[in-house]
Amino acid sequence: MTPLQQAIRQLKLEKDAVILAHYYQEEAIQEVADFIGDSLALAQQAKRCTQSIIVFAGVHFMAETAKILNPEKKVLLPDLNAGCSLADSCPQDTFADFIARHPGHVVVTYINCSAEIKALSDYVCTSSNAATIIGSIPKDQPIIFAPDRNLGKYLNTITGRNMLLWDGSCVVHEAFSFDKLMELHRQHPGAQIIAHPESETHILETASYIGSTAGMINYVKKSPHDKFIIATEAGILYKMQLQVPHKTLIPAPAVEDNTCACSECAYMKVNTLQKLHDCLLHETPEVTIAEGLRHRALQPVERMLQLS
Repeated sequence: MTPLQQAIRQLKLEKDAVILAHYYQEEAIQEVADFIGDSLALAQQAKRCTQSIIVFAGVHFMAETAKILNPEKKVLLPDLNAGCSLADSCPQDTFADFIARHPGHVVVTYINCSAEIKALSDYVCTSSNAATIIGSIPKDQPIIFAPDRNLGKYLNTITGRNMLLWDGSCVVHEAFSFDKLMELHRQHPGAQIIAHPESETHILETASYIGSTAGMINYVKKSPHDKFIIATEAGILYKMQLQVPHKTLIPAPAVEDNTCACSECAYMKVNTLQKLHDCLLHETPEVTIAEGLRHRALQPVERMLQLS
């Protein structure tokens, strides 16, 4: 453990703080986190936290969700520039107009959206529980699903629904190269392809398993196969490899030629170990939400947690 990591651990004790980290964070951050998970698990953990300070090593909408659930706690984000391309693809005013043009629809939004979008929703979901939440809604009830069109298409396929989809997407999960993926699979013919449902349909059609980050880790742990090509943000490979040290994990290739030959989220990588230390030390930047907005966003988030 580095001196900076030791300092962070000491600050956690002094500040009565807990660090929640997403699987896509850099390894050094995951090593000092108290809890690592996907969006659902992190929301559930945020709800259970007893510490007075929550440091969210993830992106802005995740820290907002923690604040929605914990108005009395101080929620910190190492860098406020840790945003989300998917959340950015769904502006509040435009989405409100979209809902108004389609009256009578129940609004289900993926957790990867702003507090303002959550406040316009009837339900919030994650990739782990989306099918369950959609299944809880009467089949004759029309649904708007936002903001991820790729996840929405996949959910329509597996649930038999015909949800009206908002046209948003995650740049990370749309960065996979089908041609490079097929070439990689030819080089490793025994490898199973597993994919996150935010990926495009032609990527999902190659996959032996489709699921959330947590679901992918569990699948690799239980599978008798020993080699996998992983189509999601490459940060997942650190935690996954710890779970299956004897198995071979290969990141799915991106269209762009880059040093890791994989797809990485620049927003997730905005957070660094130094920024994590500094935000704990100075207790800033803090994520705040106006109480009226927080209250409106809370109900759909609570519904998600109750159905999970």
